[in-house]
Amino acid sequence: MSDVINAAVERLSAGVGRFDGGIAKFVITGEGAIMMDADGVREGDEEADVTLIASADVFQAILEGTMNPTSAFMTGKLKIDGSMGKAMQLAAVLS
Repeated sequence: MSDVINAAVERLSAGVGRFDGGIAKFVITGEGAIMMDADGVREGDEEADVTLIASADVFQAILEGTMNPTSAFMTGKLKIDGSMGKAMQLAAVLS
């Protein structure tokens, strides 16, 4: 597992309790994918209700709080595939 994936799993694990159900996938371009569900956060690439896709730099900036996830989406730096409702729930986890 890459350092980028390890750091993202650790950071997302702290906020998993704020994600209310469903399955989310975070695809970090060139690094891999992370799954978040009721069981927690782990590296993986499975089917999900919502998938967020971004570069490692964008994910790092979002997780550090230096980039707003909504702004990243609106400017095309963050792509969302699947349930927009689940994506909105993830905003609380990412901020």
